[in-house]
Amino acid sequence: MHKIVVAITGASGSIYSKVLLDKLLAIKEQWKDLSVILTENAKEVWKTELDNDDYKNYPVKFYTQQDFMAPFASGSGKYDIMIIVPCSMGTLGRIAGGISNDLITRAADVILKERRKLITVVRDTPYNLIHIRNMETVTLAGGIICPATPSFYSKPKTLDDVAATVVDRVIDLAGLTINTYRWGK
Repeated sequence: MHKIVVAITGASGSIYSKVLLDKLLAIKEQWKDLSVILTENAKEVWKTELDNDDYKNYPVKFYTQQDFMAPFASGSGKYDIMIIVPCSMGTLGRIAGGISNDLITRAADVILKERRKLITVVRDTPYNLIHIRNMETVTLAGGIICPATPSFYSKPKTLDDVAATVVDRVIDLAGLTINTYRWGK
């Protein structure tokens, strides 16, 4: 059973966080712990983009950015998956630089040092050379960069469906099983 931490930064793309949480809750038999770090900026972006504060209604454990007593702030917590969605370029840069100045970057550092699964869903575009080099550094350290680039071959009909094309890929990358559109089937 997996122990998962989801970090939600203030980058645009709250819909990806919402759809991910919804889908993870739908497959709760595949994990034993789901913890969420939601930044103050992420709360504001969520309200702006989704016109609600429904993040408050999810039955998960929430942690602040400064709660270094969170179990996943240490490798002994045995969390094996971390998904940062959306992942701001500032957060990615701090992870690439080894700067653990808050719970998100500390947890990412722990996941990488323990050789566990870190998935960063970057949403910013276009990329500058600094972004690209930070993505390279995180990749070389064992992290996975999964740009929030939707696909359309499944013919998504709603914004949630479009976001799900990215989220379903993230869930696959995490090693979880989900019933979703598969090419060629």
